[in-house]
Amino acid sequence: MTDVLHADDTLYEELYDVRREAEHAGNFVEEDMNPPMNALRDKAPVQKGFLRELLGLPPHHRHGASVGRDGYTSFNFETCNAAFRDYERLSNHIMNVGPPSDEPMLGILAMDEPIHRSYRATIQPMFLKPKAFTWWRTRWIDEMVEALVDRLKKQDRAELNLQLCARIPVHTITRAVGMEGDDALTFRNALVRGSATGRVTPQTMMESYATVARMLSELIAARRVEPRDDLVSALIAEELELPDGAKRPLTDNEIATHCRLVLLAGGGTSWRQMGITFWALLTHPEQLEAVRADRSLMERAVDEGARWNPTDPVFSRLVSQDHELGGVHLPAGGVLEICLAAANRDPARWDNPDAYDLHRRPQAHLGFGVGPHQCLGMNVGKAEIMSAVGAMLDAFPNLRLDPDEPAPFLTGGLEQRGMSAIPVLLK
Repeated sequence: MTDVLHADDTLYEELYDVRREAEHAGNFVEEDMNPPMNALRDKAPVQKGFLRELLGLPPHHRHGASVGRDGYTSFNFETCNAAFRDYERLSNHIMNVGPPSDEPMLGILAMDEPIHRSYRATIQPMFLKPKAFTWWRTRWIDEMVEALVDRLKKQDRAELNLQLCARIPVHTITRAVGMEGDDALTFRNALVRGSATGRVTPQTMMESYATVARMLSELIAARRVEPRDDLVSALIAEELELPDGAKRPLTDNEIATHCRLVLLAGGGTSWRQMGITFWALLTHPEQLEAVRADRSLMERAVDEGARWNPTDPVFSRLVSQDHELGGVHLPAGGVLEICLAAANRDPARWDNPDAYDLHRRPQAHLGFGVGPHQCLGMNVGKAEIMSAVGAMLDAFPNLRLDPDEPAPFLTGGLEQRGMSAIPVLLK
């Protein structure tokens, strides 16, 4: 495993370059969009228009179901919080990338209540906080962090985005599912290409999707014969209780759908938020030293980073019923974009909201979502970030940004943000 973690594989640069990711997706934005999003929030809590339209950016529809529909955007904490919780009038079917008759490719992410609750209950227990801070950390996370940090001890400087942040989440989630060795990057590459509509040729997309299906099918079949202490084995042993009270085991296809979602999200968001956390602390040395001196502040440091700059600043919902939000009529069939980045900086809820301050009074934010679809892997992501930051502070008392390299900055798409790079001096 150590060899795989340390490998200088070019796929890391292809899969974990935030700007390249956005350019391939067609949603790259050069500048910091927090100020104009804040200005829109201060203008009105809910406005007609998709977020990009209101910001004067070229159109980009993250979900094909948004095309041809009227768009609306919510900006302040009150309306965004209400929108995330309103599963009766705001639907997650906007996420469904296949025909309505098909089982959603993204599983629970594209489901509404009550069926969403039934399916989520089969996987949620593996991602609860006690499990994240025990099973996940002791089985995988801490071991990988230790191996990566040990390698960095041989260096005077490092680029944490690729040498640390990119590697921990993808190997954590693939090993937890049950894959080993080189399968992590092979699977991640196929998964990204298999869902890259418009960014690769149809043939490449079909071949990549077939690779994903084959690898998952082989893994599930192997675990049915020989269960292990991993996520696929746990899902095989789970029982699905449907809204009508009927109970049955999960099918192979349902298990594969769960795995596709956690592998796509687990390997594609935590690394960006980890980089944002490192950037926040390294650009606020007094807070970095506070965490070094008092590790009980670690979780607050991670939470404040997700409030200050969430890696996913906007989510969409399909309006399923006419209703009013923030004084604006939302017609059925429209699309609401929830600008949680602006909501997380709402001055009506936080003092000096544009500042990163882990000492501020803790209160709920929207960095991980909220309500029925709150981020499933939130606690695992936090465990990964806390383990990585803690290990770096233990190993490198003089950890600091490298002044000879370009200063890190937030980049990527409007819909997915991350760090340009995190060059540091270690000694």
